Amino acid sequence: MTAPLHPPRSTPADRTLTAATAAASLVALVLALVVAPPDAVQGQAQRLMYVHVPAAWLAYACFATVLVASVAYLLTRDLRWDRRAQAAGELGVGMTALAIALGSIWGRPVWGTWWVWDPRLITTVVLLLVYAGYLSVRGLGDDRGTGARRAAAVGIIGFVNVPIVHFSVVWWRTLHQPATVLSPDQAVLDGRMAAALLAAVVAFTLAGWLVVRRRIRQLALLDAEPAVADPEPARPLVVTAKPQP
Repeated sequence: MTAPLHPPRSTPADRTLTAATAAASLVALVLALVVAPPDAVQGQAQRLMYVHVPAAWLAYACFATVLVASVAYLLTRDLRWDRRAQAAGELGVGMTALAIALGSIWGRPVWGTWWVWDPRLITTVVLLLVYAGYLSVRGLGDDRGTGARRAAAVGIIGFVNVPIVHFSVVWWRTLHQPATVLSPDQAVLDGRMAAALLAAVVAFTLAGWLVVRRRIRQLALLDAEPAVADPEPARPLVVTAKPQP
């Protein structure tokens, strides 16, 4: 049994970050739904870009954090780096799943189907599975350090797939549109669309930072909580008859 954990307290930095996230989200919402025009070809469905692309960007950022923190953990054996890697990995898996789901919803009216065996989609699913495995290997075995080392190895190797996902639309023929962010061809967006997309990326980044900060503190509490062994069950009282003289 373990003592109940208290949720991590909100800090002044958290409150500032929350306010900045709310402000950026409001600006992004207005720009995406009111200011930015619909796409000339895809129509209103294109507005999913303002969530789909930031989710993918945040997943990339999370997995880059996993890479850096995993290397730092292997060099220092400091569990603070492992907690940063785990928190970022959890958010990255969630954002990758969200990007896949939104891409499927977006693809239905544009491509006429929910799913195609497209290089971008396939490599993104592989990325999701790799980092889901990254989180899973943490639970193998009882030793905290061993699980952290295994996870660090997966997190470092798994990052190889991130540039493959991003440049898949360049390296192979694909139905997926070229990269909107970090495009090697420098594709030009309408200025209002670009502003809405930038605001959405900022909002997602701030929100992700806030989530990761709180998760790191929660993981620190879990690491600090001493394990308390279950008390030995009471032995049944055995009553024997006293022998008669």
